[in-house]
Amino acid sequence: MKTIKIILLVVTTYVTSMSVYSQSSLTAKQIQQKSIEATRIEGTEAISKMTIINKNGQQRVREMAVLTKLFDNGNTEKKLIRFTSPADVKGIGFLTYDYNVKNDDKWIYMPALRKTRRIISSENAKSFMGSEFSYADMTLPNINEYTYSLLGEETINSTACYKIKIIPINDDVMDANGFSTKVSYIGKSDFVLRKAVYYDLFDEKEKVMEFESIVEVDKTNHKYRFKKVVMTNLQNGRKSISEILQIKFNPSITDEYFTTRYIER
Repeated sequence: MKTIKIILLVVTTYVTSMSVYSQSSLTAKQIQQKSIEATRIEGTEAISKMTIINKNGQQRVREMAVLTKLFDNGNTEKKLIRFTSPADVKGIGFLTYDYNVKNDDKWIYMPALRKTRRIISSENAKSFMGSEFSYADMTLPNINEYTYSLLGEETINSTACYKIKIIPINDDVMDANGFSTKVSYIGKSDFVLRKAVYYDLFDEKEKVMEFESIVEVDKTNHKYRFKKVVMTNLQNGRKSISEILQIKFNPSITDEYFTTRYIER
C-alpha cells in the first residue's frame, strides 16, 4: 500500500508540474486568445445597467436588455443591446457582429431619426452613449491587429494574473481604437481579464478598466461574463459603471433578433 501511495504521489506531482509548465510556456498572444475564448458564450439573455458619473459626482443611469449568441462555429459573436430607460434613450438599439479575425460590424438605431447607422472602424474610439466606454470596448479585439509581450505576473484582487503589454500593429489601428498601449491583467487559472490600463495617443495613462465581479455563466464549458465593470478616466475625472442585473444562459435565442431589421422595430 505504501508503494502505491508513493507512485500516486509521484504521478500527481508530475501531472501538476507539467500543467504549470504548460501554462507558463504560453506566449502572450496565446494568453490573450484564451482570454477571448473564456468569454465566448453560446448564448445569453441579460438585463444590464450603465451608470455614467461626471467629475462632480452627478449620475445618469441607463438600463438595457442585452442578447448574445455565437454563430459560424463560434467564430462570430452577435450582440444586440436595446435601451429600455430612461425615456430619452428608450428604443435605441446597438447591434454588433464580433468576428475573430476581421473588423467587426456595428450598427446603431436612433428611434428619433428612425434610422440605422453603421459605425465605421475609424469611429471605434468614440464614446458609447456618452460613457467612458468606447465602441471598441463593446466587442472583443481582433487579435491579429496587435502585438503582445508578457511583462510578468501580478496579483489583482487576490487573483494571480499574467501582465501583458498590447500595442496596435500600425497607426491606423492605433487611431481607430484610441490608444497607443494597453496593459492587461489576465487570470492565470481561468484566463479572465481582471484589469486593463489604457495609454492615449501621446503615451499618457488615460483610462483604467477594472472588473469587480465575474460570473461563470456556462459552468459546463467554463465561460464567464463580467458582472460589474468600472471604467475610470484619469484625465477628465469621469467614471462609467456597467452592471449585469440578471443573466441567463440560453443558446437557443432566435437568430432573427440579430439583424438590422429587428433593431428598427
